Amino acid sequence: MTSETSTTAVSNNKIGEEITGAEIVVRCLAEEGVEHVFGYPGGAVLYIYDAIFSHSKFQHILVRHEQAAVHAADAYSRSSNKVGVCLVTSGPGVTNAVTGLATAYMDSIPMIIISGQVPSHAIGLDAFQECDTVGITRPCVKHNFLVKDVKDLAATMKKAFFIATTGRPGPVLIDIPKDITMHKCVFEYPKEVEMRSYKPVDKGHAGQIRKAVQLLLQAERPMIYTGGGVILAHASEELNKLVDKLGFPCTNTLMGLGAYKASSDKFVGMPGMHGTYEANMAMQHSDVMIAIGARFDDRVIGNPKHFSSTPRKIIHIDIDPSSISKRVKVDIPIVGNVKEVLVELLAQLDAAEAKPNSVALSAWWKQINEWRARDCLKFTNSTEVIKPQSVIQKVWEVTKGDAFITSDVGQHQMWAAQYYPFDKPRRWINSGGLGTMGVGLPYAMGVQMANPDATIACITGEASIQMCIQELATCKQYHLTPKIILLNNRFLGMVRQWQQLEYGSRYSESYMDSLPDFNKLVESYGHVGMKIENPADVDGALKEAFDMKDRLVFMNFITDQTENVWPMVKTGKGLTEMLLGSEDL
Repeated sequence: MTSETSTTAVSNNKIGEEITGAEIVVRCLAEEGVEHVFGYPGGAVLYIYDAIFSHSKFQHILVRHEQAAVHAADAYSRSSNKVGVCLVTSGPGVTNAVTGLATAYMDSIPMIIISGQVPSHAIGLDAFQECDTVGITRPCVKHNFLVKDVKDLAATMKKAFFIATTGRPGPVLIDIPKDITMHKCVFEYPKEVEMRSYKPVDKGHAGQIRKAVQLLLQAERPMIYTGGGVILAHASEELNKLVDKLGFPCTNTLMGLGAYKASSDKFVGMPGMHGTYEANMAMQHSDVMIAIGARFDDRVIGNPKHFSSTPRKIIHIDIDPSSISKRVKVDIPIVGNVKEVLVELLAQLDAAEAKPNSVALSAWWKQINEWRARDCLKFTNSTEVIKPQSVIQKVWEVTKGDAFITSDVGQHQMWAAQYYPFDKPRRWINSGGLGTMGVGLPYAMGVQMANPDATIACITGEASIQMCIQELATCKQYHLTPKIILLNNRFLGMVRQWQQLEYGSRYSESYMDSLPDFNKLVESYGHVGMKIENPADVDGALKEAFDMKDRLVFMNFITDQTENVWPMVKTGKGLTEMLLGSEDL
């Protein structure tokens, strides 16, 4: 326990009873209400696994690769109000987990990662399966700890959960040398924790919120731009109230889909590189923009110089002060928990005597609806070859728009975001910041462990799915039954699209030349495989698959190889410089 940390402890063991560090780890997880831990054993964590063996308060999920453990814990957290937890061994165990850590860190996902380390006396001596875990993971976690004394273990675990879930959330890693898991001490788990050096702000400044209200009520071309921070703060209800109260257009980023209901006519679609024409035009031409839990990502605003070329006033609400004015200068910064700030903002709007400028707002909506009339997501269907967009639309129809959708990264990810409208938060599970291929299947596993009765579909590509396809064995072992929607165009689809548009159609190493027989492979794991090549069979195959509630069904849809994701803002271009289709090339 550090000198700058004070804790109030509670003991639930016999007075004076000493237990091992491994048992302390397990007891701490139980104290935090952890129900599932995703992991893979190895020498440095065997004492912890031995303690798990006799423990019944949570279920351990044995994955087939450490990367999948972190991805599954990540999705477990994204799709619920719970904290994902994973357990890996030292050396290659933790280096295999780094991609998952960076994925969660980029998207601000609260997680706990427990890693084994070689015994304390061997650290720094190039011991077998040793690596500098703290050094390696420092850039891709919110915080990390190396436990040097078993007496500090319980307090460290408490601090880890506190740091991961407060302020701007993120993954926290606890590195535990093997000898620490053997040593004994009296177990006391802190009831609460106070850290002098870590004081996240929850409530926004009332004066700043008052300025924001005044600016919003004066707006003539307002825009509500929201991101994943709304979902992480459990503020979807407040956002929906705000949009409906003001009558302003709203756009959700890729990470924020579902925060505001897509079925509303006030929703103008997703913004950015593959956003809708109306969302991007409204973003660019607004005179007042309120950014809520969003960070003006390069894939959202395009070229910052182009974005800033239109004068506008910007209100930015974010829990993380370092995100404000990081890429775009804002006029009214509000640091605080999104939910808390929106509650106060709504209260001040209710108390305000003025109302939004209805005449200007009507004219603004007329302009937006003209942009909307371009129908930028329209595509030409076919009776001869399966169009990937049509598959997504059919998935939405079959699941009645109420499924949890996980995706990998690439064209299929963008099509899923465009053609599966989300009315609820935490239903769209994807890697937005890092863009990690291979997450789709382990994400589906994590979602099902957190939501056992839900309908779950993993939308993936033939390249992404092979990166963690061994997790089909995990699904078999734990009776996990997501439906895998493989949009198979026999290419690294997004790579091929960029090579077509930016590299003179030189398709260097983007063709998947030796794909497996997915049906045989899936069936060898004990699951159901389907291959669908005829557009007329798409609807029936999906209905049949989703009717098999107790089986994992892998649907291999052979899709049009030539389809590109439209609209598109090319790298370095501005939001209004959109390609709406091949005719713009």
